[in-house]
Amino acid sequence: MPIAQFPVAAQQRWLAIFIASRAPTTAQLAVRHVLGQKHPGIQVQFSDFQQSIFDRLIGDRMMARLSGFFGVLATLLVVVGLHGVLSYFLARQRSEIGIRMALGASRGRVVAAVLRSTCAMLAAGLIAGTMLALIATRGAATVLFGLKPWDPVTLAGAAVLLAVVTILASIVPSIRAGNVNPIDSLRAE
Repeated sequence: MPIAQFPVAAQQRWLAIFIASRAPTTAQLAVRHVLGQKHPGIQVQFSDFQQSIFDRLIGDRMMARLSGFFGVLATLLVVVGLHGVLSYFLARQRSEIGIRMALGASRGRVVAAVLRSTCAMLAAGLIAGTMLALIATRGAATVLFGLKPWDPVTLAGAAVLLAVVTILASIVPSIRAGNVNPIDSLRAE
């Protein structure tokens, strides 16, 4: 580095040497010994290059772990929320499901119909979410360096993850809807 970039107090002669060694302590002792014999007044400082990189990235790693934790927490909240919404939605349609089953609809057809309606809601949500994400990243791209306004891999990964989470969250309510007793649901009306 040019010496002009350092403060006035540090503008003395100095030299940086990188030594690659499998035994860093032995290398440090050997270098210190040789320099001590030939140049007794020289000051020597050693630092581990990999450790300094590791130390500088602690904040970034902590932020990545926190982001991952909050991502998992958000996914869990999505699963619980979707399960609750679908359970409520199917509880309101219990009499309709009972009538369909009384008229001869099989359990598999009821489960398939519920999953079909869930997939229709999922498709609408994915389309709206993708549009909003594209709008949001376009605005964020002006603030953050290196952020692409349209990253198809990230968008596809998020869509697949949301689809898997939605299907998993809708399996239990749809099976529960397929187990509705038509007589009990009609009596409840």
